[in-house]
Amino acid sequence: MFGLGKKRSKFGKFLDRNGISQQELSRESGVNRNSISRIASDQDKSPSMKNANKIIKTLKEAGFKVDNDDFWSM
Repeated sequence: MFGLGKKRSKFGKFLDRNGISQQELSRESGVNRNSISRIASDQDKSPSMKNANKIIKTLKEAGFKVDNDDFWSM
């Protein structure tokens, strides 16, 4: 039931496909939930390098093979 009817970025679609909640990712990564929500819903928004690295590190620790370039052009 993730992303139901919402406009989503590549990052948001990834979260939806893998059943990762924004709240859970926020808690695990230390990135504010509002920041995660913003980058998950708007393709034109990208996180700061610090937050992007926290998010990617958390996803890699969870077993996902992802990189910044998969979601954002930095």
